[in-house]
Amino acid sequence: MRDWRSAPLNVMDRALCAYAEKLTRQPEAMSESDIGQLRAAGLGDAAIHDATQIIGFFNYINRVADALGVEREDFINPWGDG
Repeated sequence: MRDWRSAPLNVMDRALCAYAEKLTRQPEAMSESDIGQLRAAGLGDAAIHDATQIIGFFNYINRVADALGVEREDFINPWGDG
């Protein structure tokens, strides 16, 4: 699946995807309510911490790769391509 919004995800996975998207696209807009939504979906503080670290790392490493002109592997399709 390329669109988490239409994927058959459980409540916890859907909350994690929404959190990851917001942290990636609008990090300045993150608030305590974003953490509250993860807690309401069943995640504990350790899981929220781990998820935030992983999301942040992927965002970091992608920005480094983009800045340095690292070419993508040819077996990976760009987002939006079937």
